[in-house]
Amino acid sequence: MPVLTAVGERFAAERPLEGLRIAACLHVTAETAVLMGALKAGGAEVALAASNPLSTQDDVAEALRDYGVTVHAQAGVTMETYYRHIHQALDILPDIVLDDGCDLVNILHTERTELLETVSGGCEETTTGIIRLRQMAAEQALRFPVVAVNDTRTKRMFDNRYGTGQSTLDGIMRATNTLLAGKTVVVAGFGYCGRGVAERARGLGARVVVTEIDPVKALDASLQGYDVRSMASAARAGDVFVTVTGNRDVIRGEHLAVMKDGAILANAGHFDVEIDVRALDDLAQAVHRGVRPNTDEYVLADGRRLLLLAEGRLVNLTAAEGHPAAVMDMSFSAQALAIAWLARERVRLAPGVYDVPEEIDVEVARLKLAAAGIEVDELTSDQREYLHSWRIGS
Repeated sequence: MPVLTAVGERFAAERPLEGLRIAACLHVTAETAVLMGALKAGGAEVALAASNPLSTQDDVAEALRDYGVTVHAQAGVTMETYYRHIHQALDILPDIVLDDGCDLVNILHTERTELLETVSGGCEETTTGIIRLRQMAAEQALRFPVVAVNDTRTKRMFDNRYGTGQSTLDGIMRATNTLLAGKTVVVAGFGYCGRGVAERARGLGARVVVTEIDPVKALDASLQGYDVRSMASAARAGDVFVTVTGNRDVIRGEHLAVMKDGAILANAGHFDVEIDVRALDDLAQAVHRGVRPNTDEYVLADGRRLLLLAEGRLVNLTAAEGHPAAVMDMSFSAQALAIAWLARERVRLAPGVYDVPEEIDVEVARLKLAAAGIEVDELTSDQREYLHSWRIGS
């Protein structure tokens, strides 16, 4: 992770987070550990909870404790313990919060409101979390400024598209050992994550069907050559289903009832609500847990079998290892630089959702290119003048 390492070295010299307390709710992985190290190098005191009970790497959690980060996370805990860990992270009395899915911010605004007077800003890493935060802001419920790290150009391009695309299929193949070539893969949602999954599946030889609610995104998918259908139609055709929408009940009981024998169900959205697992339980006459690691077989009344991966949770982080370090290098570098910016500017910001400053996005891309030994052109003085003048015609 050369970019984040460089940011950490800069932080160690400049100490932009000196004296700040940061509570984070993130996937506890090796990549997250590098981010925690950069924040500590910048002078912050950090407490970390997991943003998914199935993605925690226990060896990483233990190592972080040895490096002075307070960690409240353990793989496979109950939802009750998961939320208790978030409360424990908040016990640090944070100045700034980092979130991955908005669970920590939600708890702050519903159960730990006594802390809102001291929290002066936050960052959000996911599409799902940004959807929630923008709704909170629209209802004037959000009490502090939050930076939408997810919405940077580098994050959407590198993390959402290439990272989610690769790691989701990695999780599916590890859990099932299935051959995707020649199969029909249904991708629900054609945002940046969905198009990444669709591209990678097509590259492996799959026939790709896209479902969407947004006419513009559906048109985009169609013009890229994908078969665009409603889920009611796609449910009968698919061999593998991947939900990546940020919404609930994308695959419902009426869809499950008409799927092929052996259909594989995977979710790449942040929360485990996109596939209606309760409906699947109701339809099943028998459930065989762990027929393969991270694969449960649901046997329906007519003998058809549906395979649910990772309990309907994030398949790329539960059945695989999430994004490669090269991807998170850019995402977490943007996160770290956004936190430093927020530490400087928070006193001047009203509650709301803010875009990451463009200069941070450009700096992350510049550092990544430099680490890869890639050179880019620079504008000449004449070109700059041309772009900034309306008086120069054709």
